[in-house]
Amino acid sequence: MTVTLHFHGAAGTVTGSCYRIVHPGGQFLVDCGLFQGNRTVRELNFKPFPFDPRHIDFVLLTHAHIDHAGLLPRLAHLGFKKPIWMTEPTSGLLEYLLPDAAGIQESEAERVTRKAARRADPPAKPLYSTEDAAATLKLRRTLAYGEWSEPGPGVRARYWNAGHILGSASIELEVRDGGDKTIRMLFSGDLGPDQKVFYEGPDAPSDYDYILAESTYGGRERDDYTLEQRREALKGEINEALGRGGNLVIPTFAVERSQELLHDIGVLIRDGDISPSLVFLDSPLASRITAVYRQHAGMFEDLELSAEALFNDPRFRLVDGVEESKAINSIRGGAIIMSASGMCEAGRIKHHLRNNLPRGNATVLFVGYQAPGTLGQIIQSGAREVRIHSDLVPVRARIRSLGNYSAHADHSELVDWVTRRLPAHGAIFLTHGEDEERAALRTALMHDDGLAGDQVLMPMLDDQFELRAEGVAGVAHPERPRLDMGQVALDWHNAYANFLIELSNRLQAETDDRHRLELMTQLTAALGGGRGVGGSSAKPATHRALHGGAGDE
Repeated sequence: MTVTLHFHGAAGTVTGSCYRIVHPGGQFLVDCGLFQGNRTVRELNFKPFPFDPRHIDFVLLTHAHIDHAGLLPRLAHLGFKKPIWMTEPTSGLLEYLLPDAAGIQESEAERVTRKAARRADPPAKPLYSTEDAAATLKLRRTLAYGEWSEPGPGVRARYWNAGHILGSASIELEVRDGGDKTIRMLFSGDLGPDQKVFYEGPDAPSDYDYILAESTYGGRERDDYTLEQRREALKGEINEALGRGGNLVIPTFAVERSQELLHDIGVLIRDGDISPSLVFLDSPLASRITAVYRQHAGMFEDLELSAEALFNDPRFRLVDGVEESKAINSIRGGAIIMSASGMCEAGRIKHHLRNNLPRGNATVLFVGYQAPGTLGQIIQSGAREVRIHSDLVPVRARIRSLGNYSAHADHSELVDWVTRRLPAHGAIFLTHGEDEERAALRTALMHDDGLAGDQVLMPMLDDQFELRAEGVAGVAHPERPRLDMGQVALDWHNAYANFLIELSNRLQAETDDRHRLELMTQLTAALGGGRGVGGSSAKPATHRALHGGAGDE
């Protein structure tokens, strides 16, 4: 029997990381992450797994980000009860991340249920519950960097620092093929950049049969920078934003990005480079995650400001309660407001955006990747109006982006990481990236390292590969793809919302009601309708509306 590798997530998309290895001794997963992005991509979370969770022997987790760990409670809900292996800091982060994710699922189901009740539709069910999250936490097992472990028969695993977030790991694997050979693999997980505030860059040995490398920023380079230059760029953005008289709103991720921003803002305040009136971290989850970072402060390399010194400044506010969060809305200027989620898809950031986007003197600063179709990406792309909580919100605020806070390696750093891990005797699989980014990284690896096209592969969702030490022996594709890849960049839900916004703008721009009705009649005819907008022929409908007949009947 051979070893097969199945790509059940992060294949053609950036999220939903999930790989399944089937071998003579059983089967296991590397990661089990939530699909994030537009509505079509998110709907994958509710579709059945392409495997039976009860038959999975264990899970190896690279790190705590929800797109790598967020479907673990779903896995547990469907019968998985085996160990989940991770580093100790990852275990500490999951203590808060999984219950928070479950709370979001339950709240979203409640919101959908309230809307469904008005249509007499059945209630919505959450993807998973807080009870499922609690059951998942009981399955955690921890191991240290650099130490071999045997999570199951015929499998050895060793974790290496990935430099991405606290506790993140690349996973080295040795899997017996049922004969006298061992398949050696390396899963990169998410890789961090060379310049980090808290700890050293990624590490792992070289010489494998197969390497799976993330490609989030393939083809994209950040400007070279030092930590001092990054703070200088942040200083410029903050001073310009506050100089306009409004607030600075920063959508940020609860893990890593919030802590790095807090640290850099604290250093800038200490040095007299900026002087905001107040600095809010309005995210209960981010506040709790910050406590985990304080617990593991001994791992950090470049910490210039202790947590005690940072939070002793009276301008810093860690906001937990709902009423305190609502009170921030009364502040018209001079404040820095950091809040989750980083892609603006959920959480308190949507309230702060709804209040500040219409203000011409406000600034919104993006400091992380915005997946296609997310609210953050739509704002970042220059939309003049966005829909938040079912309301149309005009975008008058100044929109800015700062790329030097990404927790991901850029193109050159990815190429360098892979090059340092070579040779890969069988193949390199590029994952966790959109097709354009994966193609750019593939081209670079072929050019820089002299690799052939069949040595650098771009698997798609649910593809499976038969692995042998000497190379890929076979490839199988799913009969029915779970995802239409054409819907990843812009699905029909977003296209529909944009269409309604454009239609509303066009109707409002018309000079009178006659022209508005004519436009609506033309649209109805284009859609194949045989009658006008009013339900009869176009002319009578227009006549009645213009003369008040419809209102008098």
